[in-house]
This record gives sequence, C-alpha cells and structure tokens, in this order.
Amino acid sequence: MTSNILRHDAIFKLHMADPSIARDFLQKHVPEALRQHCDFNTLNLCSGSFVETNLRQHYSDMLYSVRTQWGEGYIYCLVEHQSRSDELMAFRLMRYSLAAMQQHLNKGNRQLPLVVPILFYHGSQSPYPFSNNWLDCFENPELAGMVYGNPFPLVDITVTPDKEIMTHGGVAALELVQKHIRLKDMIELADSLGTILSHRPLPTELFKSLMIYIGESGNSPDATLFIDRLQRLAPLYKEDIMTIAQQFAEKGRLEGMQEGKLEGKLEGKLEGELEGKRKVASQLFLRGFDKALIKSVTALSDEQLAALAH
Repeated sequence: MTSNILRHDAIFKLHMADPSIARDFLQKHVPEALRQHCDFNTLNLCSGSFVETNLRQHYSDMLYSVRTQWGEGYIYCLVEHQSRSDELMAFRLMRYSLAAMQQHLNKGNRQLPLVVPILFYHGSQSPYPFSNNWLDCFENPELAGMVYGNPFPLVDITVTPDKEIMTHGGVAALELVQKHIRLKDMIELADSLGTILSHRPLPTELFKSLMIYIGESGNSPDATLFIDRLQRLAPLYKEDIMTIAQQFAEKGRLEGMQEGKLEGKLEGKLEGELEGKRKVASQLFLRGFDKALIKSVTALSDEQLAALAH
C-alpha cells in the first residue's frame, strides 16, 4: 500500500517538474478570475519544503511562482497530490499556503503574495468526499467564517476612555496602567487605580507585579505621594504597596550613581546613592510610614534613619 502511494506521488512530481507540463496544468486548472492576472511565461518551480517552529519539516508537493500582469508582485500556485481522501486536507492546504507566504516574506518582500492551493486527487473513492473549503474543517463553519473572514478584533487601549476601562472588571487595572504608563507623573493615575482596586481587588502576586511594573516603567517626581495616595484608596494592599516604594528608591539610587559618574568621582557616586535613599526615607517619614518598613525599603542604617527622623 505504502509503495503504491510513493509510486503515485513520484510519477506526479516527475511530470509536474517539467515547466511546460506544469504551465499547461495551471493554465487549465487555476480559476479564471486568478488566471487572467498570471504571467505564466515567468513560471518558476519553488522549494515546497517548510520547517515549522517545532522543527518538523513539512512538504507541499509542488509550489510554483508566477509574476503578475500588473507588475511587481507574485502569485504562487501550490499543487498537492493525493491518492487518498483526507477529511482535513483543506486545512493542510491552508497551512502550506501560509508557510509559502512566510517564505516569500523571508526573501525580503514586504507584502503577502496570493497563494492558490490546488488539490489533485485520483483516489479509489469517487468523487472526492470532503469539502475543499478549510472553514468546513471547523465544528461551526459559520462562526469560523465570521472570525477568519473579517478583520480581527482590536483592543486599542490608547483610545478607550478611562470611564469605560473602569467597567472592565478584573482586567481594568492592567488596562488603565498600560494606557497611562508614559504619563509624566503617575500621580494622575492614583485615584482611578485606587478606585478600581477597592472595587475589584487583584490577587496579591498580580498586584505586586503591577506595582513593580509601575516602579520600573512609570514616572513620578514625587514617588511617595503616589504611594501614599494609593495606600489610602486601597488599604487592603498596605504592605504590598511598599514594593513600589522600593522600586522608586532603587530608581533614586541609580539616578544618584549616574550623577556621580558624570562628576567622575567615587565619592559622588556614593553620595548620590545615599542621597536618593535619604530623599525617599524623608518623604516616607513625613507621611507617617513605619520606621521598620522604611528601613527595609531604603536599606539605611538606624543611625541614618534617626538623623532624618529629627
């Protein structure tokens, strides 16, 4: 059985590798609406080998390219030989077509080519029993057509009003933060974020990750004002909110080191680092934060903290 399949396949490929035979085949079987755009004098046999991300190699039987009548551009004709029926053959043809498109882009082209899949069948079961529309491979072809026959959904958070974002349940905090992460001062976000978190708390680990993200990617001239505001609005996260304070303290340390580097002095680096920590600690003291928490955030000594507390 297997040897027969190989012989069927081999004779098909041998003939279809001949340019004149392939040209006659395509001129006969490519749909007229597409055929009129093809310059078959430019017919070229391409590699039909595609390596997927799992490193498994897949082969289409024959892949040809032709230039279009309108100038720069290509139409590919993918011909798959089958001596047995396959219920998911239409999906396989779609996979091969997408792989051919990617191969075209890999050559430096900037637009997708048309790939016309053609199934050549000569099996014992006649006529061919399955649909050649790949959407029929889905359990619900109508829904599949709605998804793949229309533009894909776009969630453009940059144009979504904040009031609407705040109705988005558990994902609202993430959406709001990512929309406004480039604000010059994240304090503008504190009230809205606090309101969201008071109505729809996040799991602790997700909240911490959001705070770290704000600390690393956001901007705030007065970091502790943001922290204080958020803590008042979302008291459930009192200790977790200190995570962001630690991030801002680290920012102050790095900025101080950068200033010291510009001065070219080791003392400048150390003083810049220390000054950043002192500034954060002073602001936390003014807002009534616990000394132990301030010490854990800034890593200042008891003596250094005592000097700031007076």
